[in-house]
Amino acid sequence: MPKKVIGGKVEKRIPIDGIGGVFIYANDAKALSNWYAHHFGLKLETYEDGKVYGTEFKYRRLGDSSKVDSTVFSISQAKTTLPTDRREAVINYRVRDLQPFLEQLKADGIEIEKTEDFDYGRFAWIKDPEGNRIELYQPLN
Repeated sequence: MPKKVIGGKVEKRIPIDGIGGVFIYANDAKALSNWYAHHFGLKLETYEDGKVYGTEFKYRRLGDSSKVDSTVFSISQAKTTLPTDRREAVINYRVRDLQPFLEQLKADGIEIEKTEDFDYGRFAWIKDPEGNRIELYQPLN
C-alpha cells in the first residue's frame, strides 16, 4: 500500500481494488459491438434500446472465494460524433469504501466531478492530469 509521510507520521493510503469495467464510446455502437463479438468471441447483451452493448467477466474474489466479482466490458453510443483522431474510453476502478477514498483525493487537491448512487453501487468521477475521465465504483455486495 502506498505510504506518505506527513508531519513525521506515515499515512496509510487507501488503494483501489481492481478494474470494475472498461467503457468504450463509439459513433456506431452496434457495428463496433458486432466487431468485438465476431473477432473476440464476446457475447454482448443489448441495453438501453440498442445504445449500449456489454458483458461481465465474472471471477472469484481473492481472499474470499465465496464472493464473486466482475469486470464489465461495455460499448455505448456516443452522445455526439467523436472525431476520428480521438476516441473516449472510461476505466472504472473498484474501491472498497468510496467515501474515505474520495476524502483522500480531495485532501490531495483532486476535484470530484460528481457522485451518484444506484441500487448496485456508488459511483464518483474525477479526471487525471491529462484530462482523462476516471470512474470510481463501490459495489454494494
